[in-house]
Order: sequence, then C-alpha cells, then structure tokens
Amino acid sequence: MRHLPHLTASLLGAAVMLAQPPTASAEGDQNWQTCIGTATAPNDRVTACSAVIDAKAETGKKLVAAYCIRGHGLTEKRDFDSAMSDLEEAIRLDPTYACAYNNRGRVYALKRDFDHAMSDYDEAIRLNPGFALAYNNRGDVWFNKGDLDRALADFSTAIKYDPSLAIAFGNRGFAYYRKRDMARALADYSTEIKLKPGVLAYIDRGNVYRDTEQLDRAAADYGEAARIGPTDARGWRNRGLIRLYQGDNKGGVADYDKALQYDPADADSWNNRGQARRRLGDIKGAIADFRKALEIDPSLRTARDGLQQLGAAL
Repeated sequence: MRHLPHLTASLLGAAVMLAQPPTASAEGDQNWQTCIGTATAPNDRVTACSAVIDAKAETGKKLVAAYCIRGHGLTEKRDFDSAMSDLEEAIRLDPTYACAYNNRGRVYALKRDFDHAMSDYDEAIRLNPGFALAYNNRGDVWFNKGDLDRALADFSTAIKYDPSLAIAFGNRGFAYYRKRDMARALADYSTEIKLKPGVLAYIDRGNVYRDTEQLDRAAADYGEAARIGPTDARGWRNRGLIRLYQGDNKGGVADYDKALQYDPADADSWNNRGQARRRLGDIKGAIADFRKALEIDPSLRTARDGLQQLGAAL
C-alpha cells in the first residue's frame, strides 16, 4: 500500500455462479423460478429454495439443485456453516453434481482453507471438464497460493470455455498486473469492462493507466467508477490521488471529501486530504486531517511528518 501517493489495492475474489440447474418441472412454480434465477438476491434465493426443499415434493436433480443453490445464497450472506451443511447434503444426494463441489469450494476459499477449496474445484472440473467457473475459481486459489502461472492457466481455460465470463478476464488481468505485464492486463480489463462494466473493473484499469503514467486516462476510469458507484469511496479517493499528482489540489480535496463521506475509516484519505490542504494554505484543516489519520493508523509516517513540518503537536 502507498501513502501519498496512495491507492487502494484491488483484489478480485472468485465469484461463484450456478451451474446450469435442471429445468423446472412446472414453469409456473414461482418458488423454483426464484430459487434458480440468476438475478435473485441472496435473501430471496434462500427463502425460495427453502420453500422448494421444505415442500418435500421434489426429488432427484431438482432437490439437489435446490440445496446447492441455497448453499450459494447462504454463502453470499456469509452464513458459512449453514452453506456448508446444504452443500454437503447436495453432495450426499448426488456425488456427481459438479455445482455442489464448486460452491463448497467457494466456502472453503472464503474461509481461506485453500487446500480444501482446491480439492473441491478439482472434483468439479473432473465431473464437468467444461465448467468454466470452476477453472476461474481454482485460478483464484492458485493466485492466493502465490502461483501466478497456474492461476493464469486456469483463468485462460475458463475464458476458453466461456468467453463471456467477465470475472475470468478481470482475474487474469489482475494476475498479469501482478506480473507487471501491463499490456495484457490492460487488454483483459478492457474486455471485462465491455462484458460487464463495474466499479472494480474501472479501478483496476485505472491502476494500469496510473502505473504507466497515463494519468488523464487513469482519472477518467476512476471517475467512471465514481459515477457507477457514487457511494463507493474507491473511485473518489483514487481519482483524488491523480488530481494531487497533477497539481489539482482543490479537485483532490473535493474528491477526498466524497471518499471520506463514504469511508471515514480510511487513514490514507485523511492523510492525502491533509497534504492537499497544506498545499492550499489551509494549515488548520491539514493539521486536523493529519491528526485524524494518526488516530486511525498511528504508524502512518507521512501524517506524522506532516504535523512535524507544520510545527504541530502529535
């Protein structure tokens, strides 16, 4: 992490999606349709899948899918124990259902039990060799284990099987970024944005532009992140930093005002706004910001140095 200059590091976790569920036996079954709907919110998914399971009217693949998908919803709610129980029940009912292994692997990965996550993703791929998301998720585990080459191989395989899987382009882009292969990182982030524009995708591409000294393009991407997610501090504080790089201290203060409105616990934003205020001659405001930064992170040297340079007590 950097402190003036400072940027939030981005880390793409492995998103989990559903394997293709069996077709509903009755198209008018609203609970089933809500359970399997790809746009269903986690709370609604859990409720709908629970209704399917509790009705005790389903058997076979449909019941297995209901447990697997409810496990996904519970995972997104971070109720890992309940999610694990559902996914293990799905595996008990059908040990050949790849979705359940993939989703259970996601639970293990979120708990940072990467060995068990890897084992589950391996099994999901063995059962369904074309399961793009399982390759993506396994790539995320390799990334977290520090093996960028294997991560890249898995992300590339995921893209081969599903060229529309935006998360795989984002993850591969981040792996290239970590290897400092900026050209490939830029290409992957640009594809991710075409497929599924989002806050993190724009921030990640902005980081590439920043590191290759294309500051106007970096500012544009961070600004787009702020436009898409106006209550997400990351776009604001990253663009604020670029404005400070470019000598636009007033613009930097305005962006950090927004960033701190939505994330007041970020010590670096207080520090960076303090630096901008000092440059603008707002000594009182700079001192207040440096002190707040040190209140949050007493080890923040740039804030401590800022106070000393202004002759202010810590």
